Amino acid sequence: MTPGRAEPAADRDQRTLRRAFGEFATGVTVMTVGEPRPHGMTANSFTSVSMDPPLALVCVGHEAVMYRRLAAGCFGVSVLAAAQEPVARHFADLSRPLGIAQFEHIDCEPGPTTGVPLIRGALARFELRVCGVHDGGDHAIFVGRVLWSERSAPCPDGALVFHRGSFHRLGARHSEVTA
Repeated sequence: MTPGRAEPAADRDQRTLRRAFGEFATGVTVMTVGEPRPHGMTANSFTSVSMDPPLALVCVGHEAVMYRRLAAGCFGVSVLAAAQEPVARHFADLSRPLGIAQFEHIDCEPGPTTGVPLIRGALARFELRVCGVHDGGDHAIFVGRVLWSERSAPCPDGALVFHRGSFHRLGARHSEVTA
């Protein structure tokens, strides 16, 4: 912004809205797709939708490489543990190599159902098949049917979360809420 000039209202409103959205703490995941062109992306817009049938959704910007790669139909989601912040930062770094090279130093393995790369040590891992795509402004909302999932043993370090524009650790608790 030029000194002495007022900030445009639209920019100010968008920044205010981003900060308001940032008050909602979210888990941190890495979304992945497999062959023929493997790709990964850090995402915090992942949520369950339905238990019957088992559905979850992810939101992906139209400009993201992942948006084009999801046409393959299947994707993975790895919910990161607190100690996996470097993995989250790696897949959020736009200067990382693309294709299989971006997984070179990442501890991952092919999912048992679709073969998409899944991060080892994650709190939970999912393989999904895209069953719906919906317009969400500058993002698309991809609904996926869960084909396979696993939950790791409780992690003493807890979960990696994103709040107010930065990563935080959410310590493990000793009780669960059941529905």
